[in-house]
Amino acid sequence: LNQTPSAFSQLDAADQSAPADAVGLSLRTVIFGGEALDIGRLRGWWERHGDASPRLVNMYGITETTVHVTYRPLSQADLATASRSMIGEVIPDLSIYLLDPLGQPVPIGAVGEIHVGGEGVARGYHHRPELTADRFGPNPFSSDPRARLYRSGDLARWLPDGDLEYLGRADQQVKIRGFRIELGEIEATLTAHPAVASAVVIARTDDSGEARLIAYGTTSPDQAAPETTELRQHLAKHLPDYMVPAHFVWLEAFPLTANGKVDRAALPDPVVATSTSAAVAIEPMANDLETTIAQLWCQALGVATLDRHDSFFDLGGHSMMIVQVHKQLRSLLDREFPVTLMFKHASVAALAAALREPADAAPTENNAARERAQRQQAARRRRRPRGGES
Repeated sequence: LNQTPSAFSQLDAADQSAPADAVGLSLRTVIFGGEALDIGRLRGWWERHGDASPRLVNMYGITETTVHVTYRPLSQADLATASRSMIGEVIPDLSIYLLDPLGQPVPIGAVGEIHVGGEGVARGYHHRPELTADRFGPNPFSSDPRARLYRSGDLARWLPDGDLEYLGRADQQVKIRGFRIELGEIEATLTAHPAVASAVVIARTDDSGEARLIAYGTTSPDQAAPETTELRQHLAKHLPDYMVPAHFVWLEAFPLTANGKVDRAALPDPVVATSTSAAVAIEPMANDLETTIAQLWCQALGVATLDRHDSFFDLGGHSMMIVQVHKQLRSLLDREFPVTLMFKHASVAALAAALREPADAAPTENNAARERAQRQQAARRRRRPRGGES
């Protein structure tokens, strides 16, 4: 199974809630990639399954090096150093160089930028010669004149045992749910709005381990702060949905460091006490079904209250979050309905109305024993040898 850590957390939650006598896992290996791994979040999984089977492997990869570069098998012993992001050793057909700003190799323990060489390095970016020249260049450490190096923008250091520790980005690029995001691109799009004088965007991880984008802004002279819905619409015209921040915070001025740069660590947490309908009185839930849906949404989104017409996605929700809410709602309501219903009806009022339609959501018998029998039957079918296989 190849997954981002964010996606694996959904499987972990489902596995944790499975019946004690559920069929054991046939899964042999899980490969993590696409974003930084918080090893501490694997503690519960290892307590249930141990670390021998399935085997968990952390890999560092870059699209421009097609794709994986390093690998590191994980074990429960790694929980002792869970605060460090270990990405292991380079795979055989690639090479890694940690270089300083002058292009010289750094010693063991020193921080350098990851440069990747070898067979997997791409030729460059399609129809983007300036960006290609900035990121791809000759490999001065190779005797092959055609050899190339890719400058990743990622920082790391070699440890004495040969392991590689990932230390983050040298620029403002982040990864959220596997998507590569340039924070500066979001900031530039925000400041294109006539009411926004300046903007800073950061990625911050909440208590649940979910990374979310938070935008901070100051307003232009004699301009009021635009409504959140208006800002989302402005950003959606120019950026993909995963680059639209979950929260917007307005400040009189940005906190600064001693040398006058924006102190990103001092930016306040967003106050998520109101809905996207803050400009008008919040319309309360109309019935018990809407109240149940709203409670689950507030818990998942980290908001204190919402309007029955607010969009789940406008409040910062995304597809992986909605899958988890779908599972909880099915359990609470004791009925089956497709997850697509929650994408088509993104407000509490609309979803509640759709759930009252028998064609979309028919009540079903909550028979745990029958479900277990079905899972066991499916597992037996998977284990049967098929003709022609060795």
